[in-house]
Formats: sequence, C-alpha cells, structure tokens
Amino acid sequence: MANSTALARALNDPGEPPVRPLPARVAELLTSLNCPPRLAAHLRLVHDVAWRITDWAGRRHPDLDLDVPAVLFGAATHDIGKVLHVAELSGPGSAHETAGRDLLLRHGVDAGLARFAATHASWTDPGTTLEDLLVSLADKVWKNKRVPELEDLVVNHLATATGRPPWEEFAALDEFLTRLGDGADERLAFQSAHPIRG
Repeated sequence: MANSTALARALNDPGEPPVRPLPARVAELLTSLNCPPRLAAHLRLVHDVAWRITDWAGRRHPDLDLDVPAVLFGAATHDIGKVLHVAELSGPGSAHETAGRDLLLRHGVDAGLARFAATHASWTDPGTTLEDLLVSLADKVWKNKRVPELEDLVVNHLATATGRPPWEEFAALDEFLTRLGDGADERLAFQSAHPIRG
C-alpha cells in the first residue's frame, strides 16, 4: 500500500515548475509493475525534457521528419528495466537496458518503441536514428549533463536533414540546451523527493 501511494505521488505530483504527466499507457504499465517511485519520477522528468526538445526541434524545423510520439514514448520508458534491476537506480549498471526492452515486448509494446529501453545508452551504434539520439539527449540534459559526442551527432543529423550548416545547428542547439540546463536543480530536487522504495 505504501509503495502504491508513493508511486501515485510520483506519477501525479505536479512539480515546480510543472512536470508533464507520462502517457496514460506508460503510467498504467508502471502502476501494474509496482514501479519504484523514484524511477517513475525520473521517467517523468526525462519525458518532460524530451517534450521540450521535440517542441524546440519542431518549431526550428517545421518540415523535419521526426517521429515525436516515438521519442516521447522512448523517453517515458527508457529506464523501465530498472523495475527489475532496482540497484541500478542508485548505482551503475546496464542490465536494465536489455531487460527493459524485453519487459516492454512482453507487455505488447511494438519493437520499434521498445528499442529505446535498450538503445538509450548506445548512441554511436550503426543505424542510430535522430529519434534514438533525442531520447539519449533527454536522458543526459535533464540534469544538465552535456555530452559533446552525443550533441555532435544530433547536430549532424539536423544539418543533414535540413541542409543548414552544422555550425548554425550547433549554435542553436547549444543555446537551447544551456537554457534547458537552467532548470536542472529543480528537476533533481523533484526526483530526489520521491523514494526509491515506497
């Protein structure tokens, strides 16, 4: 009972500044899995940041071929494997990546969406899409962690897709991520306000 109450708070607490709710399908799945509250809070934060990133990309590049719903679902479920590997919530480990993809597949999630749970930490793999990169980017910048190699890959994808010069894409992305990073302390406080276990 205590975990369900703490999980409900993590899924529904409006946050300050407000944090977008997870898609209903994801929230229902997390509830059925008795997800650790801190994990639910983390998934909300990364989903919220992914929403901000896709909104920025869409406004900057209205004709960009980007599967926004896939990015948002990927961000909302990228660490779901930590339901099975709870120690990785507070320590290192990658067992949650494959476990998360497999968990999503067992719950009827399409392989094209389940993949993000396995790919969010492997952005240099061949065949990595812009959608994969944006999920990875959201998972880093929510706490203001900047990864130049990852950002360069995003810049190159955007420049190739739009025909704009890479330096122009770099400058715009850097300015946006710097502004986004200003809210990292509040996001970290939101996550830490929710217990690992209920």
